[in-house]
Amino acid sequence: MTRLGDSVQRASDLLAQDLSSDKTVERLLAETGSRRYLDLSDLPAKEQAALIGSRAVDLLPSEEQLAERIEERRAEGRGLRIKLGIDPTATDVHLGHAVPMIVLSRFQRMGHEVTLLIGDFTAKIGDPSGRTAERPPLTDEDIARNLATYREQVRPFFDFEKVRFRQNSEWLAPYTFPELLSLLTQVPASSLLQREDFRNRLAEGSGLTMAEVMYPVAQGLDSVALECDVELGGVDQLLNLQMGRRLMEVKGQRPQLVATNPLIEGTDGSGAKMSKSKGNYIGLTTTAEDVFGKVMSIPDRLMVPYLRAWTEWTDAEIDQATARIEARSLHPMDLKKILAGEVVMALYGAEAASAARTGFVAQFSNKSFGDVDTLPSVDAGEHGEEGIAAVLTKVLEFTPSASAARRIAKQNGLRLVVEKTGEKQRALVLAEADALRPLAEVVREKLAAESDGAADAVYLKAGRKIARIDGV
Repeated sequence: MTRLGDSVQRASDLLAQDLSSDKTVERLLAETGSRRYLDLSDLPAKEQAALIGSRAVDLLPSEEQLAERIEERRAEGRGLRIKLGIDPTATDVHLGHAVPMIVLSRFQRMGHEVTLLIGDFTAKIGDPSGRTAERPPLTDEDIARNLATYREQVRPFFDFEKVRFRQNSEWLAPYTFPELLSLLTQVPASSLLQREDFRNRLAEGSGLTMAEVMYPVAQGLDSVALECDVELGGVDQLLNLQMGRRLMEVKGQRPQLVATNPLIEGTDGSGAKMSKSKGNYIGLTTTAEDVFGKVMSIPDRLMVPYLRAWTEWTDAEIDQATARIEARSLHPMDLKKILAGEVVMALYGAEAASAARTGFVAQFSNKSFGDVDTLPSVDAGEHGEEGIAAVLTKVLEFTPSASAARRIAKQNGLRLVVEKTGEKQRALVLAEADALRPLAEVVREKLAAESDGAADAVYLKAGRKIARIDGV
């Protein structure tokens, strides 16, 4: 049996036990967390390809062809040439940025040749993928500062001591205009303009620069220069990665395979991808306690995507856990605590994960928000006639917009929490329609129906964010 197979067997035994037990969870996290450093080079080619394919949105041309190329390279006495390109366009890095690094780490531990390509040249153009306007160009100083920050923050997910670093200015800066023209005669303009984001921008009249149109060509030339076997990237990068395949063919090279990873949904359950601008992200420099709490705030439906994105769990283990939830032998909250522990452990280690779990249970499992001194509040007398979505957006600033508040309600993340002496805390789920109704009206109605109109304290909860409602 392979090293990974042995680990999966041990973890499977633990997953069948009581997962509300701290000791069992600590043993499980120690087992699955250690896989971040597990040597995977003993996996057969088909199992390597399956492990990569299980986490990819696209694996082109196919998982079978990836396995075949792994076998071919092994026969030649070397591994695949794997490339991940990053344009260091920001200093703030969140968990969404870690996803391709985790995949790159798996290739690295399988024994393949891993290159982290720094897009110091292309960063001055700005990747137009998913953009509604041109990105501002970066200076060399911007790029150097952002790169240093990026490298430090994603270090928990990747061994930088075993990677080759290249900068695409090495081959793109000296590229001559005659060379470029010769290349472009073999690249149909339709292949550059077929992108949906380009078409949308042109239709809206927001404009499109030639530099942006040329970005996929520049990225494709990176694959030519490195003679890649596989290129990684987000699913929004698919057309850029396919340009690499096209240009490698033009240059007489064997086209690379392409593996894309999903864009991770943010913690607010609104359906939007994780991003700083939407406030639905988990930064890699966030404290262990806050990381744990933010993961605990996510809708239950995000547990499986998050387990797939940030842990080393296999599909069989995820299926085992979700089957227990469906059979009601495992509470979703217990699985979510394990997920939160996985993320904290990756960033800060096992001791921090255990402490964060203990702290969370102490603060929230006693079901008394009244013990939390720092909760914001909203006065029902002053704002009771305003819709709940408006209160969340304009008064409490919990959500960026009323539509975001409605999305939280749609995902069962909007609730009234009622505390009454001598009784357990009760959470009353508010429907999407309730988000549009006046706050005071909804509170009175819910209290009359569920609590005989009496309560010692009432709280409004949107995702993880909680506020006390005064003047009820």
